[in-house]
Amino acid sequence: MLKPFAQRLLAWFDRHGRKDLPWQQDITPYRVWLSEVMLQQTQVTTVVPYFQRFISAFPDVTALAAAPLDEVLHLWTGLGYYARGRNLHKTAGIIAADYDGVFPENVATLQTLPGIGRSTSGAISAIAFGARAPILDGNVKRVLARHSAIEGYPGTSDVAKTLWQLADNYTPDLRCGDYTQAIMDLGATLCTRSAPQCTRCPLNADCRAYQLGDPQRFPGKKPRKKIPIKTTLFLILENTHNEVLLEQRPAQGLWGGLWTFPECDAEANISDTCVQLGYQATRWQVAPTQRHTFSHFHLDFTPVRVSVAGNGGIAERPPARWVTPRAPGNLGLPQPIKALLQQLTPAD
Repeated sequence: MLKPFAQRLLAWFDRHGRKDLPWQQDITPYRVWLSEVMLQQTQVTTVVPYFQRFISAFPDVTALAAAPLDEVLHLWTGLGYYARGRNLHKTAGIIAADYDGVFPENVATLQTLPGIGRSTSGAISAIAFGARAPILDGNVKRVLARHSAIEGYPGTSDVAKTLWQLADNYTPDLRCGDYTQAIMDLGATLCTRSAPQCTRCPLNADCRAYQLGDPQRFPGKKPRKKIPIKTTLFLILENTHNEVLLEQRPAQGLWGGLWTFPECDAEANISDTCVQLGYQATRWQVAPTQRHTFSHFHLDFTPVRVSVAGNGGIAERPPARWVTPRAPGNLGLPQPIKALLQQLTPAD
C-alpha cells in the first residue's frame, strides 16, 4: 500500500534532503524570513553568500532596523529585485517598533508586513514556529503541478487556487517545518525545471506527469509577451579629481533608493543636462550601448563619460555626491552601475 504523500516526502528528506544550508542552522524567525525573501526569484547558490554577509552585518531584526537603508541596499547590490531589500528594511522597522523586536507567529499577521506574502508567511510560521501552514513558492508549484498534472500557468487565479488547495491538503499536522523544507528542497534538487530526476523522486509512484512521460509539460508556461525596450544615456560626470557623480533615485519606482548616474534621453541634450546640474561639459565620449533586462522590459543604456567644470547646482535635485569609482563607499548600487564604476579608469 502506498504511503501518504507527506510521509514519503519526509522519509526522503530525512535521508537525502539538504540540511547544511546557512539558514537551516540556528533557526530563528529572522533567519527564516531573511532567507525566504532572498530566495524569491533567486537560486540558492547565489543567495548563500548574500545571506552570510547580511547575518554578519545585521545579526537580528533590531540591528537591521537600525541600519541606514543605504547600507542595506549596498549589501543587496547584485541580488536584484531591489524592492525586496527596501521591504526588508521597512518590515524590520515595524517589528522593532511595533512588536518589540519579536516576530508575530500567525500567518495572517505576518502577511500585513511589507514584502511578506502568503507563501513567505507560511514558511516563517511553519519553519520557525512549527505551525501548520501551507506554502506555494516556485519550487512547490512545480512539484504539485507535476504530481497532479495540473494544466495551465500558475500565475492565473484558477490554477493558483487549485495549487493552494493541493498544498493545504498535503501539508501534515506534524513535522510541518521539516515538510516545508522538504517540498521546497525536492523542487530545487530533483523536480527541477529542466531535466527532472524522476526516477529518484519519492513521489513518482503516483505522479501523473511522470506516468504521462512528460513532466516538463507541467506547470504551464507563462504566456509570451513582447518585452518592451527602454533607452537612456548614463552620464558619467567626471571632475578634475577623477571622481564621478552619483544621484540617489526616489524611494519608490525602478531602482528605488539606489545610487545611479544622472540620465538624459539623447546626446543632443547632454550639455543642457549638465548645466541643470550646475556643471559645464567640456568634452564627452560615448561608449557602446549595453543591455540590462528586468522582469518586464529591457533597458538599453549608453554610458557617456563627460568631463565637467563648475561648482554644481544640485541643491534642487535628488541627493548627489562625488565618489571615487573603485571605492564608492557603502552605497546601494544597481549591478550595471557597480560594473561601470569598476570598469572606469582615470580619464586621459
